[in-house]
Amino acid sequence: MTPVHLQPLLDGMLEAVWLVDPIDLRVVAANPAAEALLGVPSGALCGRSAVELIDTPEDQAFWEDAAAGLCDRILSETLVRRADGRTVPVERRICRVRIPPAWSAYMVALRDRSEQQEAQDALEKLVAELRATLESTADGILAVDLHGAIRGYNQRFAELWGLPRSLLTRRDDDAVYASMSHSVIDGPAYEQRLQVIAREPLMEATDTLVLRSGKVLERNTLPQYSRGKPIGRVYSFRDITQRLADESRLQLAAKVFEASLDAIIVTDASGRVVAANPSCERLTGCSRQALVGRSLRELLTDGDGGDTIARVRERLDAHGHWEGELHHFRQQGEGGPCHVALVRLPDEAGRTLHYIAFVKDLADKLAAKQRIEELAYTDALTGLPNRQVLSERTEFALALARRDNQPFAVLSVDLDRFKHINDSLGHPFGDRVLVEVAHRIRSCVREVDTVARLGGDEFVLLIHQADARGAELAARRVLAALNEPLVLDDMSFTVTCSIGIALHPNDGATLEDLIKNADAAMYRVKERGRAGFRFYQPQMNVDLLSRMKIDQAMRQALARGGFRLHYQPQVDIRTGAIVGAEALVRWHDEELGELSPARFIQVAEESGFIVPLGEWVLTEAVRQAAQWHRRGLDLVVAVNVSAVQFQRSNFVERVAAIIAAAGLPARNLELELTESILIQDADEALLRLNALAALGVRLAIDDFGTGYSSLGYLKRFPLRKLKIDRSFIQGLPADESDAGIVRSIVYLARALRLSLIAEGVETEAQRQFLLQAGCDEFQGFLFSPAVESAAFDALLEREALPAGAADDLALPG
Repeated sequence: MTPVHLQPLLDGMLEAVWLVDPIDLRVVAANPAAEALLGVPSGALCGRSAVELIDTPEDQAFWEDAAAGLCDRILSETLVRRADGRTVPVERRICRVRIPPAWSAYMVALRDRSEQQEAQDALEKLVAELRATLESTADGILAVDLHGAIRGYNQRFAELWGLPRSLLTRRDDDAVYASMSHSVIDGPAYEQRLQVIAREPLMEATDTLVLRSGKVLERNTLPQYSRGKPIGRVYSFRDITQRLADESRLQLAAKVFEASLDAIIVTDASGRVVAANPSCERLTGCSRQALVGRSLRELLTDGDGGDTIARVRERLDAHGHWEGELHHFRQQGEGGPCHVALVRLPDEAGRTLHYIAFVKDLADKLAAKQRIEELAYTDALTGLPNRQVLSERTEFALALARRDNQPFAVLSVDLDRFKHINDSLGHPFGDRVLVEVAHRIRSCVREVDTVARLGGDEFVLLIHQADARGAELAARRVLAALNEPLVLDDMSFTVTCSIGIALHPNDGATLEDLIKNADAAMYRVKERGRAGFRFYQPQMNVDLLSRMKIDQAMRQALARGGFRLHYQPQVDIRTGAIVGAEALVRWHDEELGELSPARFIQVAEESGFIVPLGEWVLTEAVRQAAQWHRRGLDLVVAVNVSAVQFQRSNFVERVAAIIAAAGLPARNLELELTESILIQDADEALLRLNALAALGVRLAIDDFGTGYSSLGYLKRFPLRKLKIDRSFIQGLPADESDAGIVRSIVYLARALRLSLIAEGVETEAQRQFLLQAGCDEFQGFLFSPAVESAAFDALLEREALPAGAADDLALPG
């Protein structure tokens, strides 16, 4: 069957239909309804591309997917564009039709929705007009049917009755009626009246309702008709509270006069006081009896002794009102500024009956304004100058330096480990510490100097006319002041700080440069142990740029596969057999050359790059260990873990996923952790270590003895091995201190049932001492440096050869 055979069927369809070839997406048949819909001559659709007939992105996407074989049907409402440019709303359906044995096409069927859309638009317009009319009325409207079901209400109704916001977005007639009943003071009478109205569909009535909110509503009840029959009821509610209040306006005005917080003075036509309210007594310190009869010009002046009231009265007589700032009289002491609004009250003939003065005391306003100005230039917590004041005073210091050739210094002061105080004791306690610190730092400098707080625990000192010696003395005074214990809430502790110093003009010509360079020096102090000071040196910026360059190069190297792993054998100290390997990362950069781990690992830790780098090392080491395991080699591969990497919330899950993906038994992976990792958050560390131990991963402490160790922690943690740091091995066996430390570590490991490995073993004498002391394993140049995996395989093969053949093999360098 072909499109020719289908044409009669298409012609008989009421919908606009055309067929599209599924290969070249061209129209192969169309009915007259389609040609009429699109406004094209008969036969003009055949041969046209289906893409030419689209008018929406949705159609474009469909035909692109159809051409790619990804989609074969769509049903939605859309628009089509006629030949004359007019768009027509349609309901569109496209589907793939197949007629055996081998013919198929896309059938596009469109139903014109113009009339339906016009009717819908007209209905929506009518509803919108009715809604607008309903909402524009000042009365609240509620419409119900004969059974009391709510058919609608306007916003004013909801406002008058104070309906909860939740009822405005959902249909709940019972809740609306319950809210209305609760809002009326006399609930039983209200309900009884509603029942009477409900029994009489044709009743017209007017009632007065008093609500708990204080509103008084007038309710008009009218039946609603359709075709001469009642179909419901319309209630209109009008707020008559104001109307009732107007009837007692004079009484209300008297109460306002008495209760007003502003002073109100009423005078006669000559300006003599005839009445004053209690607030006027408080403002002036005079009783009302003492005020009556006094002239208004005695009570309100311009502060300079001039007769301002005489000039004000001229304006009052001309315009009827005046407003401005004056000074008020006070019986004892000086008066103060006030804002005055004066009004003239005329009689029917226009002659003045009274003047009324409304007086507002501005003392609080002026105090608030002064406080706002203070906050604009000072730190709200400590009261120290802020960055704006520091900038202004630095500009002044720069001007003096240019004129008198006098140097000055900028000190950047940052508290050490202040975050620990906030985290452990809370921010309110931390704020109290900052206030005390600010007071101490301020006491360390002269009146001409400036101490500013830039935010957090960051302070900046501007020391005028100070050379390097003067800056050093100021820094030492600050260090000494903060070294004294702080006592807060019976808690005594010490807060140290790190100080960086920049000198003008050598270290910068602007405040930004001086602070930047002082910060660089301060960060170098933190790197070197904190609690000290350091002068800025140009090399610091060079070092910063160098670290940034290394960081960027590392990230590119990881993406390009530029890192590699070397493996240093770990050897049984008694048998000489290789029992494991430590994976050590190596990096050669085309521009920077071969960089030692000591140089780039620190940069990676500072920048956070250590996390992706550490994961790559772990993944690569586990992959290599899995290869050795599949060859029947039962080796333990040790991998160093950084503190940043260990503290990641998903670290344990990542370890589990990596060993599972490689197919490595967990017992063949050993993670080496530093002591600092374990004591930063012992409870959290214990949870993660237990989780790793549950996987079967071995755990070891690296560089043991160089940090702070708690025997309590060591006993709690599921550790298997301690690694003696190379710094204690170098002096063996001659250095008595090193020998004593190593023996102590051995005794400790034996007591805790931990195995021991020594790193950095380079001589046979060192190995013999460690063997006699009781060490289990060693690694170092005595056996082999860290080598690539191929060279490590050669070491393993050498170990497997007969003793005579092995003697002929040289150790890899």
